[in-house]
Amino acid sequence: MLTPVSALEAAALVAGAPVVAASGGAGGGGGTDAITKPLGDAVIEVFGVNKSYTLVGGEAVPALRDIQLYAGSDFAPIRRGEFVMIRGPSGGGKTTLLNILGTIDAPTKGRVRLFGDMIDFSRTSDAALADLRLRRIGFVFQTFNLLATLSAFENVELPMSILAKAPAKERAARAQTLLRMVGLEDRMSHLPSELSGGEQQRVTIARALANAPDVLLLDEPTGDLDTRNTVAIMDLLLKINQTQGMTCVMVTHNADLECYADRILYVADGRFVGQAVNTVQTRLEVEAYIKYLNSEANM
Repeated sequence: MLTPVSALEAAALVAGAPVVAASGGAGGGGGTDAITKPLGDAVIEVFGVNKSYTLVGGEAVPALRDIQLYAGSDFAPIRRGEFVMIRGPSGGGKTTLLNILGTIDAPTKGRVRLFGDMIDFSRTSDAALADLRLRRIGFVFQTFNLLATLSAFENVELPMSILAKAPAKERAARAQTLLRMVGLEDRMSHLPSELSGGEQQRVTIARALANAPDVLLLDEPTGDLDTRNTVAIMDLLLKINQTQGMTCVMVTHNADLECYADRILYVADGRFVGQAVNTVQTRLEVEAYIKYLNSEANM
């Protein structure tokens, strides 16, 4: 059940109570097995983040305005194991916020704390930020960004090879395990051009998990997919979140996907304008959802 909540209620629901996955969802929700999912410590905190871009001629255009995500603010921090969605209109600042959380971009003003450490964007080198991303943050984008000349197996193994932490045999075993987990055990040797869009996104998710990150950041991961593949990818993300305790922060324009999240943050004009909490996470039942979409289109 999706419930708009106040800051105090959100803090209580997100910080104090376990989230239980149960059946039911928009457009014919299929549910999940009941899973009690207590949340851990804060992994993402944001303190007064602003972001402006300067146009030719010197005019500053604000993209984010006083974003807060910390205990005691109107919006609680993102906690380990939480599935948070960021929703809002195009141009509202969703992707800009995600890029700052992933240290791809730096705020104009304000601070970000990741995994208990304050990120000093002005003093931390690009190399150090890149190392942080490699070790602790997994990225999934709308465009799959797979290397065209590498097989699915090689794409998944690549982040482990760059990190150079595990021996070759261990890297290969993990790549195979991840591809089996996303249902591509028979497609490991295929190039991206030989895979469907849904299969390419599964490879991207497996690659994002390669170095066992603390958080997955997902920017419109279903934006280029049809309805069946959208539901399949969301079911996969829900499984990863619930069974592995993976923290997921996902930007989406699709309101129908809100049922998969623990919490939804609404952004407009660069500000948080509201939030809602699901006391249960649910999944869409694909046939009922397609029927629902067709009925809406024919109205």
